[in-house]
Amino acid sequence: MSAFLPYCRQDIDADDIAAVIDVLRSDWLTTGPAVESIEAALNKATGTAESVICNSGTAALHLVTMGLDLKPGDQVIVPAITFVATANAVRYVGGDVVFADVDPDTGLMTPDTLLAAMRNCDPKRLKAVFAVHLAGRTCDMPGLARALRQHAPDVKLLEDACHALGGTYPTGNGEMVGVGAHPDSYAACFSLHPAKMVTTGEGGAVTTADPAYAMRLRELRSHGLTRRSSAFQNKELAFDADGKPNPWYYELQEVGYNYRLSDINCALGAAQLTRLSHFVKRRAALVDFYDTALAELAPMVRPQARTSGEPGWHLYTARIDFAALGKTRATVMRELQAAGVGTQVHYIPVQLQPYYQQHTKTAPLPGAWKYYSDTLSLPLYATLTETDVRRVAETLGRVLAA
Repeated sequence: MSAFLPYCRQDIDADDIAAVIDVLRSDWLTTGPAVESIEAALNKATGTAESVICNSGTAALHLVTMGLDLKPGDQVIVPAITFVATANAVRYVGGDVVFADVDPDTGLMTPDTLLAAMRNCDPKRLKAVFAVHLAGRTCDMPGLARALRQHAPDVKLLEDACHALGGTYPTGNGEMVGVGAHPDSYAACFSLHPAKMVTTGEGGAVTTADPAYAMRLRELRSHGLTRRSSAFQNKELAFDADGKPNPWYYELQEVGYNYRLSDINCALGAAQLTRLSHFVKRRAALVDFYDTALAELAPMVRPQARTSGEPGWHLYTARIDFAALGKTRATVMRELQAAGVGTQVHYIPVQLQPYYQQHTKTAPLPGAWKYYSDTLSLPLYATLTETDVRRVAETLGRVLAA
């Protein structure tokens, strides 16, 4: 029997392994030089001024909301189609989530669905919007920014770019996802989980063009401690008789978390980033091959919807008309699994989760429901071959026809 094809898989090579071994043989296992190295590499890869590495994409989202000083009762708009971590990061700081609908074909929040969500907000309480780039497709950032400038100019536009490392914005200028080159967003969050384009094992990052904000996030990722003498408040403890800062001294001025990432993980991620261009091109080629292979299954199956820009493809989300098929998605997934093909669904609309049903009042979001009802993520990773893609398509065709 052919090898099982999971929906995702990391690609680790000899250079990645050597980079990790070098750290294991060094004097530093955590909070050492590899942290600064990967942050510099991420700056270069995304064209941004500041990168703050942390231990998960969820931590990155949480750091962003903490760094904005969101308070209990503040509102943040989040699209309904995303992983729960995007909304949870708002709740971690006591904020209220207002869910926006999405385009039923792409799963992305649009300027129109953003404006509709804003009408459900209190203008005095709305503080931020999370644009979620889904599967590698990027939102219409200029359009979202225009909507905010016209109706809520003080609201921060943030990016959950956990799916989009290596992609470009749909501006036609080749601007890399990650802030810096793009003026409309304040911070972007990335995941470096093994399922993603580049991995640190577990890990995440925030990118921003604001160095003061980045400094604050670095302190928040390490318990909230500061070692900046210019910020010290307790002068008697902080400084010696000559007015010099005591070398051991640090201060806790606000509570943070231990969101640091080890040098072991950072070394792996920095090595992976050297192959970012290869990963992006390889996944793009596989997506093209999928589009061709799945065309034979039309109209029951539609290929992954596209937007402008060059996506850093994280997922291949085929659209299947399960209602017309007369076969449930669960049945299709089980039969594909039995035939050696792994699949997944990205995502259940977050407002339907019991927690958010208890804590939010959300009108029906038909675009999100339509996207969720028809989507199925097929295997996509750099080591997948064209033969594997053909096998997935042929297996899917047999399962749907059975």
